[in-house]
Amino acid sequence: MAKFQKPLIDRPGILDPMPGDPEGYVTNDGMWAAVPIIGCKTFAIINNGSVVHEARNYTSAKSYILKEIKKSKKK
Repeated sequence: MAKFQKPLIDRPGILDPMPGDPEGYVTNDGMWAAVPIIGCKTFAIINNGSVVHEARNYTSAKSYILKEIKKSKKK
């Protein structure tokens, strides 16, 4: 049996089936956005052009945005 070498993959994250947090989140109307902060894993939540909150990760940022949208629709 011949031994085969493993292929050299310079960017292994491309082949990861469970990637990390996406680059950000924007609502369909463009009023809310979650943007990653450079140098850390937190996300800045932007509403109508101003930063209103900082979330620890992507899932908490998205849930915060959806909760605030739901609050504003009730009013």
